[in-house]
Amino acid sequence: MEELNPFKITQQQLKKAADIMNLDKEAYEILSEPMRTLTVSIPIKMRDGKTKVFKGFRVHYNTARGPAKGGIRFHPEETIDTVKALSAWMTWKSALANIPYGGGKGGVICNPKELNDTELENLCRGYIRAIGDFIGPKVDIPAPDVYTTPQEMAWMMDEYSNLVGHNEFGAITGKPLEVGGSEGRFDSTAMGGMYVLREAAKLKKINLKKARIAIQGFGNAGNFAFDLSKKLFGSNIVAISDSSGAVYSEKGLDYQKLKKAKEETGSIDGCKGVEKLTNEELLELDVDVLIPAAIENQITEKNADKINTKILLELANGPVTPGADDILFNKGIFDLPDFLVNSGGVIVSYFEWVQNIQSFYWTQEDVYKRLDSIITTSFKDVIKTQMEYKSNNKKISPRMAAYIIAIKRVADTMKVRGWY
Repeated sequence: MEELNPFKITQQQLKKAADIMNLDKEAYEILSEPMRTLTVSIPIKMRDGKTKVFKGFRVHYNTARGPAKGGIRFHPEETIDTVKALSAWMTWKSALANIPYGGGKGGVICNPKELNDTELENLCRGYIRAIGDFIGPKVDIPAPDVYTTPQEMAWMMDEYSNLVGHNEFGAITGKPLEVGGSEGRFDSTAMGGMYVLREAAKLKKINLKKARIAIQGFGNAGNFAFDLSKKLFGSNIVAISDSSGAVYSEKGLDYQKLKKAKEETGSIDGCKGVEKLTNEELLELDVDVLIPAAIENQITEKNADKINTKILLELANGPVTPGADDILFNKGIFDLPDFLVNSGGVIVSYFEWVQNIQSFYWTQEDVYKRLDSIITTSFKDVIKTQMEYKSNNKKISPRMAAYIIAIKRVADTMKVRGWY
């Protein structure tokens, strides 16, 4: 049975890449565990007058290349292993994009849907007070993630500013524009994914205007992926899902109808005139492009042989497990890894941080142009590395090529700094 502990998965992926690239043993040992892990208790006065204690985490995986960078998740099933895994992926994501960050991540065990606005604000501020000595614009820059939004980031930035005694907009990214947010940040993850898809389609000679696309997930990333793939390429999105199930239409789904159904009923399942599917059935559709944009561990050893797509665009974090990797690769599916595809978020977070430090702000056009340049270069680096190994009779997947690039960049920096 495949082990689905997220941190063990990251360690398996690191070990596989390290073996292929003959990584120095000392570098491997440094990179196989996070550098710093913080667990905190956050007492919050609730609406009934009672105090509830929430558990939170913040992890710095590796900071050789710069300050830690990573989101904050509010989730009822958050675990330290998930946070450690995501901080590792952030390390590789920043290194692959070649931006001056290390990897970090944070989380609080809570169900934000059960909290009112006051409780949520108090939790945000309490979390920042608890980790205040662990973060900062030169140390660790948090950002939004699952169930956190620009509003939560605004509260957190304000609380950090209160702690240090002056405005410190660069301490948090993913903020509203009014408090130092960046143009283009809100849809940056999906936009970056679209630039990768464009390059992949060129390579595989797929006409995206005629392409059939299925998207798993109708949250921030999946929502924008639907809208942008229609606007940029004119693609035909035949299926999409949310937590309640999936909908399908051979003729293509209507974005506005889906949005309306979601707003009125809380689910796209309420959309009329479409066929209903399960999330599992959506993943196994015969399509040109499959975009997992939901949560981890969706394509595993159990269903990888049933995946029927030309391009697999991993917009979610960790949607494909190590056991599924070889199956997909052997099937000839062009599986583009998460920490390449969804790196648009951290790249534009980096832009926001730079703008905050300089107090000089860019247009949306500037942001998209710079994002396109960085993520397209990353894609080309991955394909180049893959081809170099192939010429030496070593067939590696795009994921392994991306890992090799990222790990080498971090290991080389640690070596120069004298860490091993």
